[in-house]
Amino acid sequence: MTVLHVRDHSGPDDDGRPALLLLHGASRSLADWDAVAPQLTAGHRVLAVDLPGHGLSTSSSWSFDAVLSDLDETLVALGITGPVIPVGHSLGGMVAALYAAERPGLVPGAVNLDGFWWGSPAQYPGLDPDEVARRLADIGDMTRASAAQRMPAEYVEQQATYSVGLGIPYERAEASFRASVRELPDGGFQLLPAQECALEMLDAMDTLDLFALFRRIPCPLLLVRALHRVPPTPGLEWLDELMDAYGQGLARDLTKLATERAGVTAEGIGATHAMLLEVPEQVAELVRGFVSRL
Repeated sequence: MTVLHVRDHSGPDDDGRPALLLLHGASRSLADWDAVAPQLTAGHRVLAVDLPGHGLSTSSSWSFDAVLSDLDETLVALGITGPVIPVGHSLGGMVAALYAAERPGLVPGAVNLDGFWWGSPAQYPGLDPDEVARRLADIGDMTRASAAQRMPAEYVEQQATYSVGLGIPYERAEASFRASVRELPDGGFQLLPAQECALEMLDAMDTLDLFALFRRIPCPLLLVRALHRVPPTPGLEWLDELMDAYGQGLARDLTKLATERAGVTAEGIGATHAMLLEVPEQVAELVRGFVSRL
């Protein structure tokens, strides 16, 4: 087990009051939470964590079981023995859901912010399932090919400039992208996690049955879906069609889950997947509202 890198945003540390454990997405870092976390500290101690192999946390291998154990070890190192509410974005949302399922006595509630990965072909209504399966395989190949890729010195600046088009302030985007990569001696950057770790992480994400997981979580669960897509990608028009269909299928399946399972709340947010950077106030409002109802 490993003690992970943590940014303690402080807040009340009263006995019995849950701490909020903020978990970022794949190939990101705890810096993604910098605009959200200060808005959550009025009622709770708020801790943002670099997941294994990300940011300033090390890892030689990657599995969900190991991540949960590392979170346990990190909380012990911080002296936190009481309840925690995991709040995760993307990959972090999957981890938050798993933590709630596997640590039922410790977790009074959990939040998953757009952590739904690519789903199954059945979640793409109106499209041929075999074609969806082929396209998802293509996406998997592209994602794996980019794992731990070395990027030029202009990478962070380019990403931050692009983010401005999504309504994200340049300084916020620049800080978050810089914290999510490793700077190389030649001035370039390497994407994190390292290649072997990244490939293990992607394999773990691909094999996780998220809706089966959501159904076995005993505590209240907030599931938030991004309602906006990023601008179309030239040359990848088929991806836009795929994402439209997945948005419809995800909305359908989340609504059905919330109807069937007491304690599950499904919400939409007017933002892209980059919601933590794009609309931190709205994210914080959703989290505060959910936590206040526990």
